[in-house]
Amino acid sequence: MTSRLELLEEHRSFGGWQQRWRHQSTVLNCPMTFSIFLPTQGDTAPPVVWFLAGLTCTDENFTTKAGAQRVADELGLVLVMPDTSPRGDDVANDAGYDLGQGAGFYLNATQAPWSAHYRMFDYLAHELPALIASEFKVSDRQSVMGHSMGGHGALVLALRQAGRFASASAFAPIVNPCNVPWGQKAFNAYLGADKTQWREWDSCELLRDAGHQLPILIDQGDSDQFLADQLQPEQLDRVAQEIGFPLTLRIQPGYDHSYYFIASFVEDHLRFHARHLLV
Repeated sequence: MTSRLELLEEHRSFGGWQQRWRHQSTVLNCPMTFSIFLPTQGDTAPPVVWFLAGLTCTDENFTTKAGAQRVADELGLVLVMPDTSPRGDDVANDAGYDLGQGAGFYLNATQAPWSAHYRMFDYLAHELPALIASEFKVSDRQSVMGHSMGGHGALVLALRQAGRFASASAFAPIVNPCNVPWGQKAFNAYLGADKTQWREWDSCELLRDAGHQLPILIDQGDSDQFLADQLQPEQLDRVAQEIGFPLTLRIQPGYDHSYYFIASFVEDHLRFHARHLLV
C-alpha cells in the first residue's frame, strides 16, 4: 500500500480479510473512509461488487450487519463499501437526518454550500474506483448494489455509466426521487429549484432514456414503512416493462426496511451478481 491509504481496522473473516481504510479525497475535499472485503486470493484478480448504503449510514452498516462476507468469499468477490457522504467539521450539514452528512444522495451538488464537498457521483465514478484499482488486486469486472438512498445511488451509477457494471441490484431503493419527499428535499438543496436538472439523478427518467441495458434485481419488503410515500418501486418497474428493460422486481412479504431484510436476501444478490461477473 502507498501512503495514500491509512489502515484503520483489519479482521479475518471467512478466510478473507475485512478492512477499513481512510484516504484524502481530492474530489470531495475531505478525508474519507471506506470498507473492503478481500476474499481468499486465487491466481486471478477477483471482480468487485460495490454496496452503497442508505440515509444516516456509514461504510460500516453493511459491513457489520448484512453477513455478506461468507458468500463473498465462497464466490470470490471483493466487496467495497464507501461512506454515504463527505464528512468533517468544514463540510456543510443540516439538522435533518435526510440532508447533509450521511445523506449525500450520490449526486454532484451544484448549489452552495453543498457544492464545495458533495460530489459523491464523481467520487464513486472516478476517484475511489481508481484508488481501489491501484492499491488492491481486483478485476475490472464490477457490479453495484445498494439500499434505500444507496439503492438510488446504485441504479444511477449503473444507468449513467454505460458498460461499467455487469449488473445492478437494490434493496428498497428510492427509484423516483423527483416525486417523493426525500428526493425533493435533497434535490432542491443540492441541485436548486430547476427541476429539469433533477431528471439526471432519477432512475425512472434515466431508465426511460437508457441507451444500454444491464440486468437489474430489486427486492422490496411489503411491510416497509417507507414503501408508499418514499420508495414506490412499481414506478420503475412500469418503465422497465414499457421499454423491455431486463429488471426483476420481487415483493417480499412481511419484510421491513431494516438490515434484517438485507441480511435475508444478500446471498441472492451476491449470487445474482456472480452469475454476470464470473463469465
